[in-house]
Order: sequence, then structure tokens, then C-alpha cells
Amino acid sequence: MPLTMAVIGETNKIRRVGGNEETRRFLENLGFVAGAEVTVLSAIGGNVIVNIKDSRIAVNADMARHIMV
Repeated sequence: MPLTMAVIGETNKIRRVGGNEETRRFLENLGFVAGAEVTVLSAIGGNVIVNIKDSRIAVNADMARHIMV
């Protein structure tokens, strides 16, 4: 399921990152790689704030749809 549908407060493992090459590279540079654990802290209108690798990152709805957990 996409990251936008993840339950708030629950830790999920990233299964894959989709999108075009530029999108995947951008997300990988932020730490969104297959096998990494991600926790959704807040979700408003599809936009999410996540905790990944001891960092808080805000991801818009379009980017979050490319991250499968």
C-alpha cells in the first residue's frame, strides 16, 4: 500500500520506491530506500510527516504515493 494509507504511529518497512528515475533518486537521497523503516507521525490531506533514520521529513501527497510499504 502507498505511504499515504499507512496508519499514524505505526512503523512500516518500505517495500519499494516507484516513479521516474529523478523521483526515485530524490527519495533515496532522503533515506526512502527498500528495507528502511518509516513511521508516519502526521497526515493532512495526503501530505505526511514521517520519521525515517532518526530524521523527520515532510513528504507531499504525490511523492508519498510512490513509496510502497
